[in-house]
Amino acid sequence: MKVATAGGMQSRLRAVFPEREFFMRSQGQVRFIKISSRLQMAVAGVVALLLAAWIVTMASVAISQILSTRNRLALLNREADVASAESRVSAYRKNLDATAADLARRQDFIEKMVESQVGELPADAKAGETVSNSSSEAKRTVDKVSAALPEAAGLARIEARQLAFVENMTRLADRRSERASSAIRALGLNPETMIAQLDDKSAQGGPLMHLATSADGSLDPRFRRLGLSLARMGLLERGLSGIPNTLPASMEFISSGFGYRSDPFTGEGAFHAGLDFKGPIGAPIYAAAKGKVAFVGQRQGYGNCIEIDHGNGLMTRYAHMSAFHATVGQPVKAGALIGAIGSSGRSTGPHLHFEVRINDRPVNPRPFLEAAPHVLEEARAGSPGGRN
Repeated sequence: MKVATAGGMQSRLRAVFPEREFFMRSQGQVRFIKISSRLQMAVAGVVALLLAAWIVTMASVAISQILSTRNRLALLNREADVASAESRVSAYRKNLDATAADLARRQDFIEKMVESQVGELPADAKAGETVSNSSSEAKRTVDKVSAALPEAAGLARIEARQLAFVENMTRLADRRSERASSAIRALGLNPETMIAQLDDKSAQGGPLMHLATSADGSLDPRFRRLGLSLARMGLLERGLSGIPNTLPASMEFISSGFGYRSDPFTGEGAFHAGLDFKGPIGAPIYAAAKGKVAFVGQRQGYGNCIEIDHGNGLMTRYAHMSAFHATVGQPVKAGALIGAIGSSGRSTGPHLHFEVRINDRPVNPRPFLEAAPHVLEEARAGSPGGRN
């Protein structure tokens, strides 16, 4: 079968390349040239090989050029990417510096605004204080960040300032709380009891607005401590502002003191629950402390009277009035005009009957009126405009 096939192939090749004869005439002579089939096939094979070699060579050159062009383009793209990334990093670093500068300006603004309201913040630690001090650790952090990541050094410095500010604010709040506590104790009151009464959570509510200082929702202990210290300071100073400290009327003449006396109507021994300030009808009566008017009207024995709730279970009562200058629910400040002296109710003549009551138990108003102004002045020395 193979022999027949080979023979058929040779027959086809001979048909394609038959023997050829050429004659040439030169100088009157004729020459004949015969080209055999085998020679023609050999020449055709050589030509085919040369053509194939040329095609392969050209294809290789073309492929090489394509690959070279592609590699060159890839290199250019990589160079462009590197240049773009480097420019972006440079831009980010510039923006980081700008961000740190903005944060520093904001921190300057915050500190100046706070100091304008509460005075210079104390940075010195005192014996017995429990406020944290992160200054040494913050300095080490700034040094480490500056060495490892110079472009973030500005942010590290801002963080250090922020922590120092928070701790100094906590220190200020604790010192003001201690001053208020000392003043309250000097007036015979218990500051912890006052806080408990003011911090009553039995009627509170509202949507939960969680406070956090980190992205994971946690709160830095130093910020938590600041919040607690400010809350305590606010409660104590609010309680202090409600302590009677202003004369409710002219103190030129107190016609009757607190405690045991002979009743002016019966002459028998009796308990007098307040101070009587003698004065002409129509003379002004002032609120003895900050609070809210809780009652305006008549009470048996007191005649026309006003009661002011100062919080903490503390209340003041003004009796025998001839006129009212305040209404129920009205907030009043210490020294606000609330009425006029009269002689209504169980009274022998125009005067103001003034009471101070704690949890509805009468206490002597004189220590408050005599000591409170001086005590409060000392306590407020650490308030806005005072000493630290």
